[in-house]
Amino acid sequence: MKKLLFAIIALMSVSLCTMAEPKVKFEKVSHNFGKFKKSDGPQTCVFNFTNTGDEDLLIYRAVASCGCTVAKFTKTPVKPGATGTISVEYNASRIQLGGHFKKSITVNTNGKPEMVRLFVEGDMEADVEDK
Repeated sequence: MKKLLFAIIALMSVSLCTMAEPKVKFEKVSHNFGKFKKSDGPQTCVFNFTNTGDEDLLIYRAVASCGCTVAKFTKTPVKPGATGTISVEYNASRIQLGGHFKKSITVNTNGKPEMVRLFVEGDMEADVEDK
């Protein structure tokens, strides 16, 4: 009987340990820069997130869909209940033509969800010298 009770307790503690996990929740997953000119320089925005889980959250990487967009992120573990940021810069000087754009940033974590896709978009207007 003691062995059965010990086995049940062991199974319950293993199942409780596997339930503990980090969870990432972003305030928003898209940002619209609106209309701007190439001469306005790089456009930046910040995506804030919270670890709503019960284990430390790690952001492994944040990769943009092209070289004109760069993401910088919190590299230290984010404790349960704490917040972190992903700062995104869109550099229009690397683009020849204006117009509407929509870029994605793929974020990989050790939490749930393991992958989140963020988006930035806007309308770059041509400068007078570009016409």
